Order: sequence, then C-alpha cells, then structure tokens
Amino acid sequence: MNNKEQFKRILSFFTSLILMSVFVIAFAYIWYVFYRGFTVEGVEVLSYYRKGHWTVIGIYAIIMMLFMNVYGSYKVWYLKTEDAIYSQIISILCANIVEYFQISLIGKDFMPVTPMAMLTIFDLVFAFAWTFGISALFRKLYPPRKMVMIYDGSNNAQTLVEKMSLRSDKYIICKAVCTSDGMKNIIKEIDGYDGIIISDIDNEIKSRLVKYCFENHKRAYITPSISDIILRGADDVTLFDTPLVLCRNNGLSFEQRFFKRGFDILVSIIALVPLSIVMLACAIAIKLEDGGKVLYKQVRLTKDGKKFKIYKFRSMIENAEVNGPQLAQDNDTRITKVGAVLRKYRLDEIPQLFNILKGDMSLIGPRPERPELTEKYQKDMPEFTYRLNVKAGLTGYAQVTGKYDTTPYDKLKMDLMYIENYSLLLDVKICFMTLKIILFPVKTNSEELGE
Repeated sequence: MNNKEQFKRILSFFTSLILMSVFVIAFAYIWYVFYRGFTVEGVEVLSYYRKGHWTVIGIYAIIMMLFMNVYGSYKVWYLKTEDAIYSQIISILCANIVEYFQISLIGKDFMPVTPMAMLTIFDLVFAFAWTFGISALFRKLYPPRKMVMIYDGSNNAQTLVEKMSLRSDKYIICKAVCTSDGMKNIIKEIDGYDGIIISDIDNEIKSRLVKYCFENHKRAYITPSISDIILRGADDVTLFDTPLVLCRNNGLSFEQRFFKRGFDILVSIIALVPLSIVMLACAIAIKLEDGGKVLYKQVRLTKDGKKFKIYKFRSMIENAEVNGPQLAQDNDTRITKVGAVLRKYRLDEIPQLFNILKGDMSLIGPRPERPELTEKYQKDMPEFTYRLNVKAGLTGYAQVTGKYDTTPYDKLKMDLMYIENYSLLLDVKICFMTLKIILFPVKTNSEELGE
C-alpha cells in the first residue's frame, strides 16, 4: 500500500473519531445536565455513582457506533454527499431514539423528551457541517482516479461507463480499450493510468490483467461473473498439502434455516404491532380512491420453485393485467395515485408479513418472482434458478444495494452474493438498510442519468 493511500486510511480514522467524540461528549452533557439529577416528587430517579454514569455514556457510544457502521456514516469519502447526509440522519435518529427509551427504562417512566430532541438537533447540525467539510477535504486531497475501461465490444461496458460517470468525484474513465487490441497494447495503456475497470471479458484475459495489476499495485474493478460470486462464497479446504476450494451449493445449512426462521417470526410479530395502524390507513386510502379491492394476490415462486400466493396492497387499477403479465414501467398509467405513494415508500409490501408468518417467505431473501417471468429470464440466464436455493424475501440485498430499474442479471448477482455469504448478522444489517431505503427512496438509473 502506498503512503498516500495509507494516509487516507489514517485521515478517515481520525476524522471519524472526531465525529464520534463530539456525539458522545454532547450526550454526556445532556445526561449530566438534564437526566442525571431528574427528580420525581423530590426523589432522584436516575441517581448513579461515577461508574454508573460512565456506563450509560459508554452504552450510548456503542449504540451510535453500531448504527453508523450499519449505514456507512463514516464513509463520506466513499459515498455521494447526498447519501452520506441520509446515512447521518438515520444513524442519529435511530441511536437517539433507542437511547431515549433506554433512559426511560432506567427511570421506569417516560423521561422528558426535550433534552434528547435538543441533542438530536445539535448532532444533525454538526454532522451536516462535518460531512460537507470532510467531503471537500477528501476531494481536494484525493482527486478522482484516472481509469481505463477494458471491454470486449458488449453493451454491458457502455452501461457501466454511464454508471461510473455519475461518480466523477471518484472516477474518470479516460480511455476504453477493446480486448481485440491485444494484451501488449492493453498493458501499455494501463501503465499510464491509476487503475482499470474490467467488463465482461474472456476469463483468460481477465486473469492475466488481474495478476498484472496485482504485481504493479494498480486498482482493478471487475464485473464478476456468476461463477466468480459462487467461488467467493466457497470454503477453503486443505487436502494434505493441496489447497482446495469447496462449493457446497446447498443453500443454507439446517442451523442457518432454524435461526433465520426464528428471526423471521420474531421480527414479523413485533413489526405488525405498530404497522397495523399503517395498514389500516393504506386500506382506507385504497378503498376511498376507486372502491376496489384492497388486497391483491399473485402467484410467485419461493424456495425450490414452490408456488404460493403473495399478498400486497393493490397499487394498480383492477384488471391491470387483462392483456397478460407485464412489468411496471416508469409513469405506468395503470398505477393509481394512492398506489404511486404506496410503491414509493414500499408500503404495498407490508401484507407480506403474513406470508412470512405462514412460512411462504422469509424476511430477507431474493424477491419472489412470477413463474412466467422466471421462465422468460431462464432462457437468457439459465443460472436464474440458483436464487431459488433459499426462500423468497420481503426485502433483500438486491433491494438495498440496487435500484428499482436495476437489470435482472445484476439483481441475480446480488441475490447470489447474499446466498453465498449469508449470516444472521447480514439479515439484521439488511433490515436496517431497508429502513433507510423506505425513508429516503433511491432514484432509478434513468433519473440519475437525467433521462
């Protein structure tokens, strides 16, 4: 690692440490001034000795750190400024809400909310200033990397160039070189730039380029194939003195399925309590708009290709598919006014909590696809059935990292990344990331490109 990159990591660590320190000091002030001496009928409710106060402050620091790690709030040098702000907002809100309820539990009653509201406002103001300031500092110290695109003439390269051009603060694609130019010419071009972007190209050429970049300390951004993703999730095995890579390809283990099912049931029951009011409001709004049915049932596929009926709030006009199945498009005239709001904030998906309780679906997993569309996708992507190794999910890795109009092939890759790297901790992280997507809906690729 070169000195410049090493300094970047050190700078990132210390700027993040400053942010956390300010948050914790601000909370300590609120705790000591407003909550420590809080009394009810002359009796101190939150009376502690020195270590007790430190423990409360330490717990707050851990809570804030966890939420900021989940939402990537430290990565202002990696995220777009807009996304960094969204991450700061939701991290601060979640941490301070959790801390308020913790304080209330300690005091055995609802404590005054005004001090925590003051803390939240201060945190947000400081976080905004910190984000803009640190983003400007990193942009000045670390200008965008000059990159070379390596492609083989497919349309995928053009799409990738368009997406990366949206992050001109991080990447500048200065040149595109086709594999038909020969390895010698490709390497000659690489030497004049900071790194390469490898699109879908021949595996032999890809392997040689990756090795060359590794030897010469150059960055290589690679579009992974399906086999690459499967290998990343494989286990390392040593047979005597021979290293092997084991691809089990059996989906989740019994233990993983057991704990995942328990997690599904617990979270679904807890979520249904506050969401029952939201569901009632959605049902009334749908009924008032056109008097049609509130719920919409549709056949979908889950684990091992099993068919089930998914529940959704109706967001389109009735008989919207009288001419056959078709995907929703931007500005689709079949979507009702209420339906547009439900779709934007994913509220039409809430009834699927009952599918989860029935066991048809999981909380996290690949989104359930229709049999007709699955059959269509399989013609172009035979690997599409790999995603059926686990139960379909209410939300998933593809939903929190992709966009509404991400291509089916890219979504398939994201689903396989989730399956091959599954853990209960990953499920928890995706749950929290879904909350961010609901509160701050992502733009489609066409909106990002200004189409």
